[in-house]
Amino acid sequence: MNITVEELNNMRIENKPHTLLDIREIDEINICSIEGSLNIPMNTLLDNLDKLPRHNPLIVMCHIGGRSMQVTQWLSQNGFDNALNLDGGISAWSNEIDDTLPQY
Repeated sequence: MNITVEELNNMRIENKPHTLLDIREIDEINICSIEGSLNIPMNTLLDNLDKLPRHNPLIVMCHIGGRSMQVTQWLSQNGFDNALNLDGGISAWSNEIDDTLPQY
């Protein structure tokens, strides 16, 4: 149910199909984001389920992984067998993959 930032980075390098779902709030997304992510704040997710893929990996991301874990569990229980939580969130991505992203 989890994926590491290293695993996600490898998927991106190898152009493997996936969707990176950023569920952070707009003010957080304005601070930093990962290019190509689908930005749907957690509080609007139920209204946007039709935008989510059900086949390719759906990687859910927040700041440090708490909110995304909750959303990943809910998605998995509601038919999204492809949902994975990004362990450590965008904070881990900034620390381990792209140190040009601002920390907050």
